[in-house]
Amino acid sequence: MQRPAEIAPLAGTRDESMQRLRIGVGGLLGMVILIGLATLIYERANQIDATAVPQAAPTVEPSTGTPKNDPLADAGIVPDLPAEPTASAQQETAVMPEQGDAVPAQ
Repeated sequence: MQRPAEIAPLAGTRDESMQRLRIGVGGLLGMVILIGLATLIYERANQIDATAVPQAAPTVEPSTGTPKNDPLADAGIVPDLPAEPTASAQQETAVMPEQGDAVPAQ
């Protein structure tokens, strides 16, 4: 037969109960600290937003023409292409090989 001291109650021993209590209180304090820190950061952000100077209105009127949108040319990867294509040189006709007794053209 077992002695009553060897049988652990359903809640555990006194040391186990105290350990669970310390962990629970520590968790609650951690959550209170996290909530306080989040509130502090939120209030500081609101205070900074309230004292910030809004950006000035643009002094240059926007152009009515559509801007040329070529991100590769803007990045310098390809050269800027002209707005209108330039006339290219005409290609000469191909020289045909002689076909035997034909008279060469002069």
